[in-house]
Order: sequence, then C-alpha cells, then structure tokens
Amino acid sequence: MGLLDQLTGALGGGNQEEGAGGLLGALGPLLEQQGGISGLVEKFQQGGLAEVAQSWISTGQNLPVSAEQIQSVLGSDAVSQIASRLGVDLQQAAGQISEALPQLVDQLTPNGEVPQGGDLLAQGLNLLKGKLFG
Repeated sequence: MGLLDQLTGALGGGNQEEGAGGLLGALGPLLEQQGGISGLVEKFQQGGLAEVAQSWISTGQNLPVSAEQIQSVLGSDAVSQIASRLGVDLQQAAGQISEALPQLVDQLTPNGEVPQGGDLLAQGLNLLKGKLFG
C-alpha cells in the first residue's frame, strides 16, 4: 500500500481520486506553504499548541485540535484557500482540517520523528502531485 493510499484511507476517502482531489489534495499544498512538517510544528509551537502538534508526530495518541485553533495557528488566509478549493465556508474548512491534519501528520511521521530533509514529505507530495496532475 503506497503513501497516498494510506493517507486517503486515514482521511476516510474510499475513492482515491476523490480523496486526492478533495481535502487531501488541499492539505499537500498547505503543508508545503508552511515549510513542511517542521514548519507546521513551529507554527503550532508559536501558537501555544506545541504539545498538540508533538502528539501527532509521536507514536502515541493524537491530541485533538479545534477548528478555531486551526484558524488561529494557520491564519484565515490559508484556511480560506482550502475553503475555496473545497467549495465550503471557512468554518467548515477549518473543521475538516482539524480532523484530517492530525492524521496526515501522524501518517507522514510513522517512526515518531519529523523526517530529516523532508524526505518523507517530499515523497508524499510527489505522490500527491503525480495523482493530481499525472
């Protein structure tokens, strides 16, 4: 099972094309904009949610994040871009991100560590790009 399959399954997408073109397709560019997993974790640390983000990376239970926390940490512009891409309002997009982002980060850090040099993230994003544009 490839990384895209795992991510799609983790995000509840039964149909790969649908999952890749929907929320999963929107989260890849979001991660890229944030500077990968390490940049995302740094944003959460700055927003006072270091423990939450670290739980997604570690091998234990993922702590939840609220839609409001997502908007606060990522900013309304980033959430608005995803809302536009998904065709939903800002609050719905923030809610979907709050459910999917912990699982995505968890799947991209299977050994409980942020990949050095973005290797795993790059692999995941390349798979996403290939699925969306290939």
